[in-house]
Amino acid sequence: MKSLLVIDDDVTFCNVLADVIRPHGFEVRVAHDGASALSFADAFDPEYVLLDLNLSGESGLGLIPRLLAIEPYARIVVLTGYATIATAVEAIKLGAVHYLAKPVDAAAVMEAFERTEGNPDVPIAVETPSLPRLEWEHIHTVLKRNGGNVSATARELGMHRRTLQRKLDKNPAF
Repeated sequence: MKSLLVIDDDVTFCNVLADVIRPHGFEVRVAHDGASALSFADAFDPEYVLLDLNLSGESGLGLIPRLLAIEPYARIVVLTGYATIATAVEAIKLGAVHYLAKPVDAAAVMEAFERTEGNPDVPIAVETPSLPRLEWEHIHTVLKRNGGNVSATARELGMHRRTLQRKLDKNPAF
């Protein structure tokens, strides 16, 4: 059996995903925070890791190098409900093999785990992203640059912290 570690702070999502993936020949363990993820990885040596980007305020990106230090050949797929170009690029640079936006199904996860390189046949989007989408991506880029500090990000963007917090609480604009 192939070994999979699912790391997500949403307990229900983890359990449902584990139940859906097990029939595909995986032994699945779940973790809900960085510390338990590293502990499981050390004991379990997962071949595959499905890693949520946002673990209750902790960035999953920081776990990628630490997981690869434990298991250098692990195929890590980052999963997020807050996809941005900046975080996708950073995840790949850190060693993830793919980046998926929630909601996701088991077929997409299985396909991501099988990828060994990029796909040059992916169609290039011809539509310009909407202004709200560009704003949302810019805010998250600046937020990442400030280490998740909302106050510092608000100062850099020249907006009130509460206004920024309201924007962050909204779903991404597409």
